[in-house]
Amino acid sequence: MSSPVASKLTLRKILRRFRRNRRGSAAIEFALVAPVFFALLFAIIETAIMFFASQVLETITQNSARMILTGQAQTGSYTQTQFKTYVCNQIPALFDCNSLYVDVQSYSTSFSSVTIDSHIDSAGNFNTTMGYSPGSAGDVVVVRLFYQWPLFVTGLGLNISNLAGNKRLLVATAAFKNEPY
Repeated sequence: MSSPVASKLTLRKILRRFRRNRRGSAAIEFALVAPVFFALLFAIIETAIMFFASQVLETITQNSARMILTGQAQTGSYTQTQFKTYVCNQIPALFDCNSLYVDVQSYSTSFSSVTIDSHIDSAGNFNTTMGYSPGSAGDVVVVRLFYQWPLFVTGLGLNISNLAGNKRLLVATAAFKNEPY
């Protein structure tokens, strides 16, 4: 049996040897830093993809609104379903058309009469009640597209969701005055 003094010496030698040995220090340092690094990396990637999707939705809104602006939707007697189908034909694989909502509202000949309501209630739920009123020549029209974008990296401290269920409501709007068709 070893004496307590000898075991203290042996323990000290082991600790000194451990402090001098640097072979595993890089792996340990990486293991400490890696979770934070990857969380930040994935949050940046997710935010970038969401902003890209938002810009794509803006482009689709502008292109679709032109159908109403020029009077093609009115003279073709488009219904809400037909207009949504027209919008969905422009959507790339980035979106699911079943989760896309189209709202078209017309107002009198003045932009000051436009009132835009929020489609998010106080509990963070999305109100899916949409209208379709493309107006007539000279009317002010607001076309809005809504898409509930799912978020995955929200549990790591970055939470940009504005809907219940870790989703972000992407909204694209086009406001214009119909041409005299």
